[in-house]
Amino acid sequence: MKKLLPLFNILIFSTCLTFAQQTESYDYSRSNREMIQYGVQAVLCCNALFTSNRSLEQAYDKELKYLKQPIGSVQGGDYTIDLNKKTVTIGTTERGQVMRAVFREGIGCIIMAPDQNFERIDDLPIQILPPLSGDPTTILWPEGDLMKKQKPPKYIDVDLLDAASTWSFERKSPEQVTLSLIVVHKGQIIHERYAEGIDMNTKTRTWSTAKSIAVTLIGMLVDQGKMDLDAPLGIEWLPKEKTSENDPRADITLRNVLNMSSGLYTVDSRRMEYATGSGLSYWAGASSVNGARNRGLIRRPGTYWDYENYDTILGVLAMKNALGDDKSYLEFPRTALFDKIGMRNTFVSTDRFGDFIFSSQVYTNARDLARFGLLYEQNGVWNDERLLSEKWIDFVRTPAPATAQRGNFYGGQWWLVPDGRNDIPKDAYTSAGNRGQYVIVVPSYDLVIVRRGLDYGKQGFNKWDLTREVLKAFPVGYKATDE
Repeated sequence: MKKLLPLFNILIFSTCLTFAQQTESYDYSRSNREMIQYGVQAVLCCNALFTSNRSLEQAYDKELKYLKQPIGSVQGGDYTIDLNKKTVTIGTTERGQVMRAVFREGIGCIIMAPDQNFERIDDLPIQILPPLSGDPTTILWPEGDLMKKQKPPKYIDVDLLDAASTWSFERKSPEQVTLSLIVVHKGQIIHERYAEGIDMNTKTRTWSTAKSIAVTLIGMLVDQGKMDLDAPLGIEWLPKEKTSENDPRADITLRNVLNMSSGLYTVDSRRMEYATGSGLSYWAGASSVNGARNRGLIRRPGTYWDYENYDTILGVLAMKNALGDDKSYLEFPRTALFDKIGMRNTFVSTDRFGDFIFSSQVYTNARDLARFGLLYEQNGVWNDERLLSEKWIDFVRTPAPATAQRGNFYGGQWWLVPDGRNDIPKDAYTSAGNRGQYVIVVPSYDLVIVRRGLDYGKQGFNKWDLTREVLKAFPVGYKATDE
């Protein structure tokens, strides 16, 4: 028997090695991905029809181009649209998967939970505020849409400005689809162009450009002393425990989450956005707030930059707590910002629990985003009223400390010119949203550039390249202070 022991040991070792070499390749989130795929189509189609007032043909041609395998086609399929109730249902019970979205006044389309039907519509949030007074077609820009008949300043090369516009619209890649381009200089629109089927009233999703709007509202409350940039968030973390005295997440500050440096476990950067995490609240009816609070700390706050939708949602939750009640919270974007600067076409969507999905789901048009960018270009002042402090604008433009070794490319929910980029002014900064949503502010040129897109596939439209192309229309060495 002793002669067999070495062979036996080899077999044991070989067997253990075989087990050790196995990898977990099965997609245990497959059912979630399918549910979210249906939910994405429900939300995008619902908003295209009832928020953007676009046709089903336009929705399939542009909005749903984002999906690899949309359900059905313009001719029909496993979906139902109710034009009277303003609802969209994707899937059928026979297929085993059904997701439903419904338009709500003042909010846009809300995705329902898989086990909810339209009998529960009245339980969903709604925002009914009177529209901003006045007819925008009779009010001069920027408060309204009436434009003075004036030419760009003589020092602007109109041909080069048109060339920049052509560069934006006529892309080599069919996946880069520019819908609109607006260039604002010294407060006046000097170039405006729209793709076929789009006009100045067309509202589309901002995706993560919403984050830059959210941080503006948060900044207003910080300016008022109702929030503190360097104080702990002060939220109740999940899972709930009998005592939370030793929860290390209690040290996470507002600055940490706005700098995308919370230290919490991330979902989006791990290719799980459309399986778990924020994807479940965006597209499947889960609570955005509960998902954001239910993450563990894996790094010391402030030490590592990692882009995460949930970090923004935590900041917005702290904003909700600071405002104190649901009514004030739901009305705050309108009363504090949108109505102040004439953003009449902007909806901030919520999840079905009434919490703003301010990390992505805002619907607006190009001119409203131009107004928003102009507020920043004017250092937070609008019609001689200071809406946002210069101190807060300095914060959003200051590189997050955790990006110092990686190029100083991100501030407070705004993107910055990275260290290696030397062909555009270093004071430029921009919002950035999926599918090519940009509000670019260049203070040294008194310039705001808005590009809206419905890019799909690999995308790749470069915001800083666009800035470079527009700046070619200005004289070499131009400085706003020279005028």
